[in-house]
Amino acid sequence: MILKYCGQLVMNNNRKQTLGLFPLTSHVLPGGRMQLRVYEPRYLRLVRDSLRAQQGFGLCMLNPNGSKEENKHIYPVGTLVRIIDFESLQDGCLGITIEGNQLFDIESIRTESDGLRIGEVQLRQPINGVHESEQDRELRSRLQEVFESYPEFAHLYPHKQLDDPLWVYHRWLEILPLQPDTKQDLLKDNYSQSVRVFLQELFEQNQ
Repeated sequence: MILKYCGQLVMNNNRKQTLGLFPLTSHVLPGGRMQLRVYEPRYLRLVRDSLRAQQGFGLCMLNPNGSKEENKHIYPVGTLVRIIDFESLQDGCLGITIEGNQLFDIESIRTESDGLRIGEVQLRQPINGVHESEQDRELRSRLQEVFESYPEFAHLYPHKQLDDPLWVYHRWLEILPLQPDTKQDLLKDNYSQSVRVFLQELFEQNQ
């Protein structure tokens, strides 16, 4: 049975925050959702603290070529996420569903005694006012086809925002098999236009 967590993410007006970091090979961007199986003690503590404080945590991309000792194995652009569902799994692990809220840039990382990484981060201002172009309609249509082909994926999004071009861009960046350094390059400040061009050119090449 899934227990619903209905708490709202507490946002601080100060754009600098201290967040526990959860590095993964996959990633979630603002508006995205993902189910995670949590079993390591450090990440169980991260989830517990996040639920208690209702402040979320940082989901980050793993850099396969970075040094763990120097915390260079975590790419600098991450996403502040909140836990929207959680359940106890049959194998004793904790299952959580997270939702992306806001991008951030990591300024520094420290490692705690149990191995949990803590980041000092700068939250980004959300990008607003992205207007749909004719090419965006093709991206939207193709994403709708993905939802229709993969019901489990579609189930994560009961309220799909397909009329929001940026929401559509984010979902494509999550599901396309891109190298993490490519995603990091695409997520530079005010990235909506560069991502739009990248996606349109990518689909044109594969027609």
